Amino acid sequence: MAGNDPKALIRIARSDGEVDHAPPLDLGARVRELRRARDWTLEQAANHAGLARSTLSKIENGQMSPTYEALKKLAVGLGISVPQLFTPASRAQVNGRMTVTKAGEGAAHLTTTYEHELLAETLTRKQMLPYRARVRARRLEEFGGWVRHDGEEFLYVLTGAIRLYTEFYEPVEMKRGDSAYYDASMGHNVVSISQDDATILWVTSIA
Repeated sequence: MAGNDPKALIRIARSDGEVDHAPPLDLGARVRELRRARDWTLEQAANHAGLARSTLSKIENGQMSPTYEALKKLAVGLGISVPQLFTPASRAQVNGRMTVTKAGEGAAHLTTTYEHELLAETLTRKQMLPYRARVRARRLEEFGGWVRHDGEEFLYVLTGAIRLYTEFYEPVEMKRGDSAYYDASMGHNVVSISQDDATILWVTSIA
């Protein structure tokens, strides 16, 4: 019966209003993909959905066909609609990933020129690497060469004043509220020009 087959319950509406009986994805693999995108364990996902851990495990491994009520619980727990359980992931799709880093709780990483505080460290497979940095360097010579890495970088001055050196541009002095966006493969360095160490927010894309 169609009522017992979750694949028959889903009809994907096209943007022009027509209905398309598109072949659904493997439900178990799709649920596992959605769970892992949120960095949830089976136990965590089951709790969010109000299902037993063993039930969710069987769904992911294709060992049982869930009822429509179970599908609704899964969708609510994952923060999506029921049809999204049967549609492929896309860049436009909202997966509901989130993490919060309270002040002072970032992972510390010290160097001779910067004190980095890595933010959102617990979130895996990020597309950006955000961190707060205290700029300890006062002279360009302290770096011993240019810093270069893949990706692009956004810099925002939180406190104090800095001088941003780049390989192909004249040095730029920046104060609180100023920002810069640049190609991180171009050599770059930052020094503090204020009495106290300046602090900046850096966001680096992950190539």
